[in-house]
Amino acid sequence: MRQLLKPAVVVAMGVLTSHAATAQDAPAEAAADTCPVREFAMGLRFQQQSAEVRALQLQAFNIATEKLDAAVKAADDPSKLAVVTDLDETVIDNTALLARDLDDCHMYDAWDTWLPWERDGKPTLIPGAKEFLDHANGLGVAIRYISDRADEQKSHTLATLTQLGLPQVSEENVLLLGPPKVERRAIVSADHQIVLLIGDTLHDFDARFRKTPLDDQKRTVAEESAKWGTEWIVLPNASYGTWSKAPLSEWDAAPVIEAW
Repeated sequence: MRQLLKPAVVVAMGVLTSHAATAQDAPAEAAADTCPVREFAMGLRFQQQSAEVRALQLQAFNIATEKLDAAVKAADDPSKLAVVTDLDETVIDNTALLARDLDDCHMYDAWDTWLPWERDGKPTLIPGAKEFLDHANGLGVAIRYISDRADEQKSHTLATLTQLGLPQVSEENVLLLGPPKVERRAIVSADHQIVLLIGDTLHDFDARFRKTPLDDQKRTVAEESAKWGTEWIVLPNASYGTWSKAPLSEWDAAPVIEAW
């Protein structure tokens, strides 16, 4: 990682004083001013490096497996069932691109570095994703990948998914950016019963989450509480999202410092 400039040291009247001594928050504020994407560093570190995120990813696919097995058991014809999954941060991990952009102080949620990554990047698999999809494939269930990757670069995405060994990768089964995801899901529903939707952002599940205020999204999450973990399986993504600019709520009390 490139290092940001350290807090200034001020020399006055022969006395050396640390700027940080009188402005403890200055380093964080300066970092945010000179490199706004630094605000994402802790979330990106959690997303890429934590053991907890791997546990959550495996947990999500374990639940998905349990629900799919139950749906197949109850179905007359499993081939008429479908699993619809997002790709980025759901099946494949793109945090290497985000980390590179953060290191360059480039706001990665502008998505202007994404096309070269689709062509030449090397995403890795989200833990549990391939095992779940292989299981669905073995049960005879249809898999449809619905992603907002660029349709004009579809050949590169197909090559990446094939290289990663994912099942049912084809022109017909991978539906990329063009119509909104709700319309692409309708294409799948025309000849299959979608039994599971899997994604990391809320518009992977319902059109009511697309380009709507955060408070509205929270209300819809609560209204659809019965679907989470049953029909809708959400993967953790702490690296980007509509929440990233939301103000924090804090305790309205003066800090009291006590030793343990």
